Amino acid sequence: MLLGLLAVAATLSAGVGLTRGAMPVSLTTVAEAPLIWWSGQRITDPGWLVLTGIRAPRVVLGLVVGASLGVSGAMMQGLFRNPLASPTLIGVANGAALGAAVAIVGLGHLPTLPLLAFVGAALATLSVLRLGSREGVAHTASLLLAGIAVNAICGAGTGLLVYLADESELRTLTFFTLGSLGGATWGSLKLWVPLALLPVALVPWVVQPLDALLLGEAEARHLGVPVERTKRVLIGLCCVGVGTCVAASGVIGFVGLAVPHLVRLVGGPRHGVVLPGSALCGAALLVAADTLSRV
Repeated sequence: MLLGLLAVAATLSAGVGLTRGAMPVSLTTVAEAPLIWWSGQRITDPGWLVLTGIRAPRVVLGLVVGASLGVSGAMMQGLFRNPLASPTLIGVANGAALGAAVAIVGLGHLPTLPLLAFVGAALATLSVLRLGSREGVAHTASLLLAGIAVNAICGAGTGLLVYLADESELRTLTFFTLGSLGGATWGSLKLWVPLALLPVALVPWVVQPLDALLLGEAEARHLGVPVERTKRVLIGLCCVGVGTCVAASGVIGFVGLAVPHLVRLVGGPRHGVVLPGSALCGAALLVAADTLSRV
């Protein structure tokens, strides 16, 4: 029932996002868009051009980023057994922000920004795993402390580059750290969507391990769950998903924290509901927030 309602909410949010904005687009145009695109007709109507060239890729990116951030946040909350956990705990967002700052201020080359943001997220996550592991065992408390340390280091590095930036670079960096779906294009979606949806695609394979981890690591081991491998897989999925989202749309922090918490409050702790519910709720919430910002 809950998943059905969230699916309807995501669909309605996408529909409103496609029709509302500086130039309203009718529902008829939206409904006819797939048929017109399939037939290959050339349409010069301004509303059609806005829908297909600007608004549709923006809504698709919002759905994908919202779903990926929601699922990644739910995975981290399940891994750390804390409803207030989020992907920022393992340094992904701050690492990506530092990579973006290097691209903007250090290199002055904006085309490398998404790549360096993704690399920064990956390096931050690997650092957390390395610092939080001892003799091949990644303790949850150690991962938390390592994440806090890496976040502080990345934040300090970003702050230094902000101090060194000129006015134009500072404006670009600030815009990136605030997050935006405005840079979405069909070409960029082909690159980012497969990576961003990787955590969502693997949800069926992580439901049972996460449910077992709710009982504690020792109990999960007794149930046959490879706890250490599960930790690394979950953190790796979070790194790929969130790192890709940050590279594509900037830093958007509220979805990964709030959405899984809300879904868990309504639907209970079972990850068979929490993970897909977080994907649907995150997609609906992010597109709705983006639409409100444009109206």
